[in-house]
Amino acid sequence: MGILVQKFGGTSLSTPQAREHVIRHVKRELASGYSLVIVVSAMGRRGEPYATDTLLDWAVQNGNALGDRERDLLMCCGEIISATTLCGLLENEGIPSTVLTGAQAGFVTDNSYGNARILDVRPERILRELRDQKVVIVTGFQGQTEAGDFTTLGRGGSDTSATALGAALRADMVDIYTDVNGILTADPRIVEDAKPLTIVSYTEICNMAHQGAKVIHPRAVEIAMQAQIPVRVRSTFSDTEGTLVTHPEGFNDVQAGIVDRFVTGIAYVSNVTQISVECPEGNGTGMQLQIFKSMADNGISVDFINVTPTEALYTVFDDHSEKAIAALQELGLRPKSLSGCAKVSVIGGGINGVPGIMARIVEALSSQNIQILQSADSNTTIWVLVKKEDMVQSLRALHAKFELHR
Repeated sequence: MGILVQKFGGTSLSTPQAREHVIRHVKRELASGYSLVIVVSAMGRRGEPYATDTLLDWAVQNGNALGDRERDLLMCCGEIISATTLCGLLENEGIPSTVLTGAQAGFVTDNSYGNARILDVRPERILRELRDQKVVIVTGFQGQTEAGDFTTLGRGGSDTSATALGAALRADMVDIYTDVNGILTADPRIVEDAKPLTIVSYTEICNMAHQGAKVIHPRAVEIAMQAQIPVRVRSTFSDTEGTLVTHPEGFNDVQAGIVDRFVTGIAYVSNVTQISVECPEGNGTGMQLQIFKSMADNGISVDFINVTPTEALYTVFDDHSEKAIAALQELGLRPKSLSGCAKVSVIGGGINGVPGIMARIVEALSSQNIQILQSADSNTTIWVLVKKEDMVQSLRALHAKFELHR
C-alpha cells in the first residue's frame, strides 16, 4: 500500500466523542497498510474556544489593531491545538505520531496574508517521518513565505492543504472527512429527498463547489484534478465510502454500470443583486469597459455576466450592491438594480450538446410560476437567476424534474 492523506475538519475534532471516530478511521487505514498523513482544521466553529472565527473575534475584542501578518500568526494557533491534541490521543493508543506545521511540512506560499497562494510543497521531511513508521499530522490552512513568515490560505484552506499534499506525495487517495455522508444531489436542508452521490467527476464537483455547495473547496478540487489524485468525501461518523471524486474515464475502474446522467446536482448562491446598465448606441464597448473597470477598481466581484451592444447585465453580492451602484452613478450612468435574488445552478457533465435541458428547466420553473430573471450556461452548468423567495421552490422543482432523487 502507498500513502493516504486524511483531512479532518473542525466538527470532526471538536468533541471527545468525535475524536474517537477520527482515531477509529486512523486505525482502520493503518491496519490496511497505508502510510498516513493527516491534515487537521481548527476545532469547532465560532464560539468554541479554539475555532478560527473565535480567534478572530478575540483579536477584535482586544484592540482590533493587528496587522495582516500578525493576524495570520494568531489564526495558525487553532490548527496547532488540533494537531497536538490528536497526536497525544494517537500516542496514547500506541500509534507513533508527530506534528508538523504547514511550514515544517514544506508549504511555501506568497505573502498574501489571509489568502495566500501555494507556490511550492517540499515534502521531504514528511517522507522522512513516514519512513520512520510515524503517522504525520500536518496543520492545515497554513504555510510560510520564503522569508519565514507564517501565512494562512483562506477559507477552505485545509482542504487545499490536503490535496496539495496528496499531489506532492503522489498519494493513492485523499480522504476529506466532514459531518455529512459525502456529496449530495442538493442541499438536504432544502431538498429533503437529496441523494448521496457515489461518484462525480472533478469538473462536476468543482462547479458544484463554485456554485454554493460547501462540502469541499473548489481550489482543493482543482489541485486534485491537475494531479489526477482521487478524492473521497466521507463522513467522520460512519464507515461508508462516501463520494469518490475522479476523472470520468476512471468511473468504470471504480464501479461498473454507472448510469449515464445528464444532471448531477443542483446548487445555489443566495443574497445577490442584479444590476443592469443601458449602454448608448455606438458606444457600447467603451461603456462596458468603464462599467467593469469601475467594479474592479472598487474591489467588487461580479458574476452572471450578460453583455449585449446595448446593455450590461450582471450580479454582485447584496452587501456590495450600494457600493456598486454608487460607482456606476459616479460615471454618470443610471443603473437599475434588483436585490434579494438567488443564482440556481443545474450541474452535470452530460449537459453539453444535449437538446432539451433548458426546456426542462423552463418547464419546471414555469409550472411553479417562478420567473427567470436571467440565464447563462457553460459546458457543464446552466444558471438561472430567480427572486430569493422563489429559491427553495426552484431547487425542489429542478431536483424533481431531473429525477435526482432516484
